[in-house]
Formats: sequence, structure tokens, C-alpha cells
Amino acid sequence: MNPSNVSASHKIHLEIAETGKLLALKGKHTEALRYYRDALRLAVSSKAPEVFFRHYTQCVLESLELTGAYDEIISFCTDADAHYVSLNLSVGIHKRDHGSLLERLGLVYLKSGNAEAGQTALQKAQDIAGKGALPITEEILGWLKRGFTVNVARILSSQRKHKYFVVRPGQVDRKRARPISEVQHNTIPDPSKTLA
Repeated sequence: MNPSNVSASHKIHLEIAETGKLLALKGKHTEALRYYRDALRLAVSSKAPEVFFRHYTQCVLESLELTGAYDEIISFCTDADAHYVSLNLSVGIHKRDHGSLLERLGLVYLKSGNAEAGQTALQKAQDIAGKGALPITEEILGWLKRGFTVNVARILSSQRKHKYFVVRPGQVDRKRARPISEVQHNTIPDPSKTLA
């Protein structure tokens, strides 16, 4: 397999994902989700490195969170937590990833009004990732332990302050984005044609 051809196949899903990010920055999360999901499918079908899958999944989860689709996130994070537990990994990067996933779960529980489950998930996130690894978790756990009310606005403020969201101004490459008119959601490019 020629490396330059592989790069060309990855270029397409990168362009699609960047277009989704531009839409998300405009608050058009439902449209952004279509682009992210197309990018995910193309990345998987082109056997892209796992880093693409992980990044696009994070973009999907962010848009779901910002649209209030909490049940989908809770289901995904609960399944992913069980997967991490089954792997029993103790390497620092895996602990940080697992903790970040539990942080998202905890924040979403809190946003959905389930304070007890939220605090439990955040405490587990801190226990797994370690002190200092998840500043939002530490901040919100501190508020909860002091008896403060933690509402959606307060959580969003903390998330923005700590740069929780990866899709934010300055982090999106507008030049890399494929013009929306060029992206067709019903026909994802066939990766075998980009490798030919």
C-alpha cells in the first residue's frame, strides 16, 4: 500500500469532519452530527488509525451533549466504562482516557438532573485519573461537596474555562474543511477508489 494514497483516503474524512466542526461552531449541531458520523464511517472503512476514530467520537459526543441528547451519551459512556474496566489497564494514558470518559458521564448526569449519579461518576473519574488530571472534575466535586447547586449554566462555564470542548474557535482548520456543497451525506466516498 502506497503511503501517499493512504493519506489521500484520510484527507476526505478529515475534510468532512472539519466541515462538521464549522457547523458545530455555528450551533448547527444536528447537521454537524451528520458530518461527524460520515467522517467516522469513512475513517473506519479506510482503516484509519484509531486517533481519528477517537477524535471524531469526541466531536459526536460534544454535539450530543450541547443538544441535550444525554441518554445517548450516558449509554455510550456506560458501555465504554465497562470496556475500560474489562481491559484492566494501568498505563497513565489509559487512566486519563478512562477518567475523561467518566468525567463526561458525570457532567451529563448532572446536566440531566441526576446529581447522585453525577457525583459518583466524577469521584470515580478522579480516582482513576488521579489528582490534578481532570480540573473540571475537581472543581465541580468541590462545589458539590460544599453543597453548592450545580446547574447546566455553571457546568458549561466550567467546561469553557477549562477548554473541555475540542471544537472551539481557533481549533478548527477552515482551510481543510470541504465546502458543504461538495459533501453528500447519502454517498460516502468509497475508500478503495481513493487508493486506486
